[in-house]
Amino acid sequence: MSQPTEVRLIASSGYPHDVAIAAHGCAWLKHHGYHVNNPDVLARRYLRFGGTDDERLADLHAIGTGPARELTLAVRGGYGLARLLDRIDFGRIAEQARASGTPIVGHSDFTAFQMAYLAATGGVTFAGPMLLADFGAEPVDAFMWQHFEAILHDPAYTVDVQAPQVGKLPSAVEGALWGGNLAMLCSLLGTPYMPNIDGGILFLEDINEPPYRVERMLLQLLQAGVLARQQAIVLGDFSNYRTTDYDNGYDMDAVFDYVRARLGIPVLTGLPFGHCVRKLTLPVGGHARLSAHADGFSLALSGYPTL
Repeated sequence: MSQPTEVRLIASSGYPHDVAIAAHGCAWLKHHGYHVNNPDVLARRYLRFGGTDDERLADLHAIGTGPARELTLAVRGGYGLARLLDRIDFGRIAEQARASGTPIVGHSDFTAFQMAYLAATGGVTFAGPMLLADFGAEPVDAFMWQHFEAILHDPAYTVDVQAPQVGKLPSAVEGALWGGNLAMLCSLLGTPYMPNIDGGILFLEDINEPPYRVERMLLQLLQAGVLARQQAIVLGDFSNYRTTDYDNGYDMDAVFDYVRARLGIPVLTGLPFGHCVRKLTLPVGGHARLSAHADGFSLALSGYPTL
């Protein structure tokens, strides 16, 4: 029988809102060959955070200090990483992570760490599932698990997405895959924690943001010169929002059509990623080859750590 893969939890943002869900996530991972070696972080509470700033900073600085190929997994998002950015020794973390070969996985508020880590060191992380929302779910989503396991064990992985597309479509473009939560990216504009990437493939998602706020943030990235420097924009899940009668037909599709008309590059939709059950695991800072057609697109991914 093979040894379980060790898992180091990172409680760098919020704390578990339900300890039973956290326990279920740990148990589910154990049943599937992963052993959580620091479950004590799940009990920490400080204000709305998963521990004091010093405790959460220590979590990040411990990345890569465990066994080789230990999986680093964020507990949840929320808020809290912005408080730590100017204290994080990204070079130290990158050196430890590369030496140990640890994949680092999370999304939502964890996007702030991923962007700053990429900007400071070029280090590749994964935008993917987290302990509470994904492994603590009942049931755990089969699509999420399939792609999580597959990419973490395959140094060259291709995903095919079936989703109707409109507008300009790329026959094939290649570049760095980067992005994550839209609000977090906008919060980093003008700071040293925002990656300076030309010719990339930028993916974006968000939650609880109505169309006009999504458009405002996309325009902020556009007006800051970020969007036009990319080869393509790939939009994921924008969920849990409401429109009103006042919107008068102005919905998320109208936002995407407007931004698409303002850009001279492809804007694709339907990426299975974000604050949704059915999500891919994507290498942030890895290499991607994107090709699209009217019925969907494919991403050939490489250049990331594996288990």
